[in-house]
Amino acid sequence: MPSSTDQDYLWIAVGDIHDETDRFAKIPELSQADGIIVTGDLTVTGGVKQAEQVMDVLRSYNPMILAQIGNMDRPEVDQWLSEKGWNLHTVTRELTPDTAIFGVGASTFTPFGTPSEYPESAFAAWLEACWQKARAYPHSVLVSHNPPKDTACDVIPGDVHVGSTAVREFLEEAQPDICLCGHIHEARAVDRVGRTIVVNPGALAQGGYVLLRYNSGQLSAELKVLEEEE
Repeated sequence: MPSSTDQDYLWIAVGDIHDETDRFAKIPELSQADGIIVTGDLTVTGGVKQAEQVMDVLRSYNPMILAQIGNMDRPEVDQWLSEKGWNLHTVTRELTPDTAIFGVGASTFTPFGTPSEYPESAFAAWLEACWQKARAYPHSVLVSHNPPKDTACDVIPGDVHVGSTAVREFLEEAQPDICLCGHIHEARAVDRVGRTIVVNPGALAQGGYVLLRYNSGQLSAELKVLEEEE
């Protein structure tokens, strides 16, 4: 089993960038961060060219980035992120010596026919495959573009829950420490599924981001919102 560590870490997590990177530079903790996590939707139905423009901006602040596609990114972006060594989608990585991070990007089917949509069965299979590696670590973080169903993080107007049942069922069973999600811009919130803390920062353009900290062997996730610009 991986060994524990006394080192502290700070990661900044953002999502639903949709080509709009301007507010990223306003994050006050940016200079302290060990890295950046992107939960999905770098573009608006964009391909590699658009995704590269977004990633170039983020990497100008910190070269250590883990990212994945959202439903609005074309599938070719997934392959490009893998080639660059940045991909989290269906990948398990070591975040700290005793913490695994793993991701499922894209989304379940929407009414809008966006570029990267898959059935719940695909998400269940991806999650199970990632968990086979992640479960060996004492701590774990799931980065899911899709929020889990029936939480404060998946609600749209009309009080309708549109999150993933596969992600919800996985959290109930596996209970990773933290689930960072996105996709539903208006559902910026913090919730819990059992002991798992679920955080959706909403769209970056609306000022939401997450501080993912590892201190004294413990993980925490803090939802932050930039002040509105005059």
